[in-house]
Order: sequence, then structure tokens, then C-alpha cells
Amino acid sequence: MSYVVGVDFGTLSGRALLVRVSDGAEVATAVHPYASAVISPLPVWALQDPDDYRAVLRHAVPQVLKGIDPAEVVGIGIDFTACTILPTLRDGTPLCELPEFRNRHHSWVKLWKHHAAQPHADRINKIAASREEKWLPRYGGKISSEWQYAKALQLLEEDPEIYGRAERWIEAADWIIWQLCGAETRNVCTAGYKGIHQDGHYPSREYLAALNPEFAGFAEEKLAHPLSQLGDRAGSLTAQAAAWTGLPEGIAVAVANVDAHVTAPAARAVKPGSLLMVMGTSTCHVVNGERLAEVPGMCGVVKGGIASGLWGYEAGQSGVGDIFAWFTDTFGFDHDRLTSLAAAQKPGANGLLALDWNNGNRSVLVDHHLSGVLIGQTLATKPEDIYRALMEATAFGTRIIIESFEASGVPVNDLTAAGGLIRNAFLMQLYADVTGRQVNIVASEQAPALGSAMHAAVAAKAYPDIFAATEAMGSPRAAVYHPDPAATAVYDKLFAEYRTLHDYFGRGDNEVLHRLRALR
Repeated sequence: MSYVVGVDFGTLSGRALLVRVSDGAEVATAVHPYASAVISPLPVWALQDPDDYRAVLRHAVPQVLKGIDPAEVVGIGIDFTACTILPTLRDGTPLCELPEFRNRHHSWVKLWKHHAAQPHADRINKIAASREEKWLPRYGGKISSEWQYAKALQLLEEDPEIYGRAERWIEAADWIIWQLCGAETRNVCTAGYKGIHQDGHYPSREYLAALNPEFAGFAEEKLAHPLSQLGDRAGSLTAQAAAWTGLPEGIAVAVANVDAHVTAPAARAVKPGSLLMVMGTSTCHVVNGERLAEVPGMCGVVKGGIASGLWGYEAGQSGVGDIFAWFTDTFGFDHDRLTSLAAAQKPGANGLLALDWNNGNRSVLVDHHLSGVLIGQTLATKPEDIYRALMEATAFGTRIIIESFEASGVPVNDLTAAGGLIRNAFLMQLYADVTGRQVNIVASEQAPALGSAMHAAVAAKAYPDIFAATEAMGSPRAAVYHPDPAATAVYDKLFAEYRTLHDYFGRGDNEVLHRLRALR
């Protein structure tokens, strides 16, 4: 019997999963919360402690090995939120672990939802557009403040000493692989989607110098490294990592991956046109296509970014589960009770409409200075009315993304959902009704970790490629939600109003949300 381990590093915890190679059976799972969680020293900052990631290896992985002979494990794979990135020395030592930099915010990991670099992203986009940089349309016309360049430019301009000491600017995904196998690697997924690596190149020195003369050498000095394909073997597990995890020294360590993209094979959503929604604190939308297209507002398109030989497209929403949690936690409401009351309503009955921008907009506007909007309230408005409107808003946001893909020539034939929010049956039915499409639910509750384990199986040569691993190890469907035609008809009307609000507050000359933010 052979096994592989997948580790999914999320926003608040890491999850380890032990998987049988022959059929993808999930044998054991364990979760380890990050001790420091999300560190927010300033508004819209989101930092993390890299040792929290090592702690997952020390605690969660040994837990899943109980009951089996660890010698039967042939590989380990990981996935991470992205862009979650940190500055390190040449040997991989995080700068925040140097005593002299421990109290400097910019030496720490910047989590994906660190949005303090938005002004730098604005400049990146303005100068790229003025220079007609050819890579810009590959990212929907805008680079996000969440990604490598905006965060690095913020680092340079706000703490040049830390920037100067940073010999590497590396995704946490690649950094944890470094911890496991002792070798620096860079995966094609994060480099392509978050690092502006297209057609074999990063942005030119000339463009980077136009942003800031001191930034000219950023890519070649802090990013440059040969890229590895998904499913490749990054190296072998070191003795130190074996001691942390309880795994055999020398087993295969797979190249790092991103949480959403690695979920596609676990969800059996690798064929062109199968759009996967990984739904948690945020939602990431990924879909494979057979040809290259330029989609306004997409997060990116990368050859081999999801599976080899196909163009992998990504879009996303910065706040979904986070919005629901904000409402229930801030106002002291019970989630299950509110969901039950909201589900009892008819579409449109509460007269409310919301924009799902409480954490900014990732797609298709790519503007993290935007904020949430709620209209239609009266003295009769109840908490469950607002809660349902927030849920509907996230579904409308997904429909905007789907229609943007299709208008640009990227087919979306079916929807598959994975992640923590799939447990909410009302929410899943709502997404089917709003989009007018069937929504397939992945059975695995740890689909990213399963996908990482599947890539470990490929790295260990148990399968020739991820397509073969998908057939043998992919998760079955737990449920299928079909749209209710009557509900969809109402939501078509509401969506038309949502699009009006979306364009009014998010496009053109109306800057009211930006002005409100500036007054904070």
C-alpha cells in the first residue's frame, strides 16, 4: 500500500491529508491553526509569521501518519494562498526572523489579502498602460495590489533598508518547499499569475525603472530562478524535514502549487470549460481553455498554470465567506439561524441589493479601494434580509466573472464548487439560481490538500501526469444543484440592477467610494 500527503496552507490554518495512491481515498486529516493568525498592525495590512507554517509540518503531518507505517508514504505536496510572499536572505532565512528586523512590519510575510499596496498597483498599471506593455492584457488590463510587484514596490518605497537586505522575494508556497527539500524552486503557477512571468520573461528593466530607478533590477535580482512545472519533483525530503513531519527522508517533494489551481484535478475540473469555484474566505475561479484569450479584469492566464498543455484562466472575489463572517460576528447574529430565515424568503422579496466589495474587488474591476454598498433599506428591513442580500451579491459577482469570460471567447460549460462554503446548501442553490447553471459539489472537504497529494503522486512517479491522477484519485460529486427557472427569472432582473450599480460605483468618473475611503 502506498500513500501520499497533501498539505493545504490556508489563511488561518494548515491542513494535512493522508491519501491512498491507488484510488484517492482520504485516510486521515488534521488541522493546525496558526498561532499568530493574521497580523494587522495598520489598516488594510495583513501579515503572517512564517514559523506558523513550519508548525503545521511539525504538528498536523505527524497526526495523519498515526495508524500506518510511515515508510509507505512516497511523497508530499503542498499548496498555499497566493500571493502570500516574504523577503528572505539567499539561504531562505526570513528577514522577520533576524533580531534586528523583528519589529519592522515589512520584514514579515505579506498575506494575500494585504491591500496596503494599492497606490503602488495603480502606478504599476498606469505606467504599463502608457508604455503598452504586452503582458498587461494577460492580466485583464490590471495588476492587483495583492501580487508580487505591488507589494515589492511598497517595500522598496516604505522601507528601503529591508528591500536592500532581501536577497529573495519568494512566494510562501515556494519557501515552504525550500524548508522541505533544502532547495530553492519557483513554480510556474505563482510566477505566471502573481509574478507577471509571460512567454519566458519577467517585465523588463526599463519598465521597472520607470516605476522607480531603484526597482530596475527587482526581477533579475530577487525573483530570477528556473521555473518548475506543476507535478515535477522539487527535490527529496531532508533529514530535518523528516524529523519535523515523521515522514521518511528522501521521499519525493512536489513542486508548490496554489490552493485554487491545485483543487481543479481534485474536483475533476481540468477539462476545458469546467469552471471551478474554490469558496472560502474569498473565492477563486479557475478554468482551463484550449486557446489564448484576453479577458478584461481576469487575474491572469498562464500556459500550464492549472494543467500542462492548456491555458489556465483565473479570476476571483476578494471577500465571500469573510463578508458573511463580518456580518454575523460584528452584529452578534447566529449564522445558521440567519441562513434559515434568509432561505425562507423569495428572490427579490426583501427589496435589497448589495455590492460584494467589503474587501475590495479582485475581478473584474481590480480595485481594492472599493467598498461594500447596500441599497433598498427601509424601517422594516431585518437582519436576515441584509444577510440574504450579501449572499446574493457574492453570487452576482461570480456571474459577472462568468459573463466576462464568455464574452471574451473562453467557454464556461459547467460549474463545480469546493471549499468550506459548500456545506451551506442554501448558498449553493442560490448560486445555481443566480447563474442559471448546474453547480456540482465536490465530495472532499479537503479538496486543495487532496489536489496537493495528487501532485505528490505524480512527482513520485505513481502516475505519468495529473490527468491520469485525476481519473484515479479525483473526488466524486457529493451533490448537484439545478437552477430553479422561476428563481432564475427573478435573479435575471436583479442582476441587471446589480450590473448597473457595479458599473456606476466601479467604473467611469464616479469616485464616491474612493473619496469615502480617503476620509477615513
